[in-house]
Amino acid sequence: MDRASLKAIVEGMIFAHPEPLSARAISGVIREASAETIQSVLDDLEREYRERNGGFVLSKVAGGYQFRSAPKVSSWVLELRKMKPSRLSRAALETLSIVAYNQPVTKSRIEQIRGVESSGPLRHLIERGLIEVAGRKDVPGRPLLYGTTQRFLEVFGLPDLASLPPLPEAEAFEEAVE
Repeated sequence: MDRASLKAIVEGMIFAHPEPLSARAISGVIREASAETIQSVLDDLEREYRERNGGFVLSKVAGGYQFRSAPKVSSWVLELRKMKPSRLSRAALETLSIVAYNQPVTKSRIEQIRGVESSGPLRHLIERGLIEVAGRKDVPGRPLLYGTTQRFLEVFGLPDLASLPPLPEAEAFEEAVE
């Protein structure tokens, strides 16, 4: 199979798939090409869409690739859809941050860090598909453990959890507060 055909097939697969599509999943379907060739094609497509400066881009998110509207056209896309951007409350953002950086984490640990009860924000984040129950802690009472979802990575445009920005050092934060 020639590279141009392979590129067209990969592009079509990503376009047709509703969730981010991983290189491994693509390789499982296109057996005629090696995983390295598929990754090379994905890198080329990602660069081509970025360089063409159009209305959409190919982004690496949630461990896969997905076509997304370019940030410069987001206001028109939202107007077309007659939707306002989805917003999270401060409590939900605090809770989500704690889960993202400390996962898997119990509700009691979240509340200890936040200093307030967190049932409402946890429920809201679960309903929105941003966090999920990741298991139970092996201690008496077996409390639930929470972690982020693939949807979290998609919404925040992150390829993986290692891409989360680093937390500021506690000393720098204390200096900023003073």
